[in-house]
Amino acid sequence: MNKTGTFNKSLNEDVKGLLGLYEASFHGLEGETILDEAWNYASKHLKDLNLDEVPTHLASNVSHALDLPIHWRPNRLEARWFMDMYEKQQDMIPSLLRLAKLDFNLVQSIHRKEVSSLARWWVELGANKMTFFRDRLVENYFWSCIFVFEPQYTAFRELNTRIGCLVTLINDVYDIYGTPEELELLTDFILRWDITKIDKLPPTIRDSFMILYNTTNEVGYWTMRERGINPIPYLRKVWADECKAYMKEVYWYNKGIKPTLKEYMDVAVDSIGGLILMLDSYFLTTDKVTEEGLDYVSKIPGVMHSSAKILRFNDDLSTSSVTYFDSCPFLVNYRL
Repeated sequence: MNKTGTFNKSLNEDVKGLLGLYEASFHGLEGETILDEAWNYASKHLKDLNLDEVPTHLASNVSHALDLPIHWRPNRLEARWFMDMYEKQQDMIPSLLRLAKLDFNLVQSIHRKEVSSLARWWVELGANKMTFFRDRLVENYFWSCIFVFEPQYTAFRELNTRIGCLVTLINDVYDIYGTPEELELLTDFILRWDITKIDKLPPTIRDSFMILYNTTNEVGYWTMRERGINPIPYLRKVWADECKAYMKEVYWYNKGIKPTLKEYMDVAVDSIGGLILMLDSYFLTTDKVTEEGLDYVSKIPGVMHSSAKILRFNDDLSTSSVTYFDSCPFLVNYRL
């Protein structure tokens, strides 16, 4: 910026500079007006560029950035895209590109082994034969890779994927499979975390609960063995909160009740499943887990609640019958 507080016009001719300014502006926080101005300035001039007059690799970078900034993109997918772009640059360093490809392929081979292991687990559970719910094993694994892709976090990816699959399974039991009476009974079992008299449940719901019970305890055992702390009471609580939220939505649906936005969000932040995944992410990736840390995270601090709220809004918008951005124009220019 110049002395008068406006951006230098000479920057318009520096495509790399505009791109850097544009990407940096997405790290701004609320109230940082200079970065807001930077975003307005950079995005306007990038959109006004005649890309036919810009070198091919730069034009691709501009289109890519305007579609979605780096700050919002998964690191590993961005690395894969960048390798293709880097290969086209005149100042490309061949040895650096070879190293990047080698690193990517080595890590990907680990990811493939993990998916194979999870697929065997899925089949051994018999979950692949439970056709009433969404089989989202690969999607949940992909989500775990987005969280943490580094090769040393195999346990996190495999266990977090299992938890994610459970969220999908139990959600569909409540949404499309069980009757209100059956779901009340299931919720009682989950709240008590008790498998005695489990034959009171219908067979499919019983099997679903047993998958939830056994897998959660398995995650807890791994954490006790590797981290020296028992997370099962915390997992039980967050599962209880999740299923109570499901029951509230079942009640609304069967009674024909349309809640207010506030009433809905108070419940929907729990029912989206994000809090469960964030909680287990804490103790599956933290080397020195403490009771104090678990207590703090289990109370759902603001950063977790806000993240779950964003996830809920995004999930609801993506399944809306109206066009995503037409229905919510405020999202077009919203920056995290």
